[in-house]
Amino acid sequence: MAISSKIKALLNLTGKDHAGLALCLGISNQALSNKFYRNSFSADDLIKVSEYINCPLAFIANGETKVILDKDDLKTK
Repeated sequence: MAISSKIKALLNLTGKDHAGLALCLGISNQALSNKFYRNSFSADDLIKVSEYINCPLAFIANGETKVILDKDDLKTK
């Protein structure tokens, strides 16, 4: 399953909408549609998505060690 499909499923599960996600990402609705179509979400985008849907974004190693990514891990400009 592509990341775009997973994000859409999470939006549905959490009752969040595309317009709110676009606002969270700081992009237009059309730019968000393009990200979904191209399946082109950056690591920063994924961290912001996780914050928007209030769901942790994590790597899990060996079934137990978790490394959680959050706002502190966003690139600074």
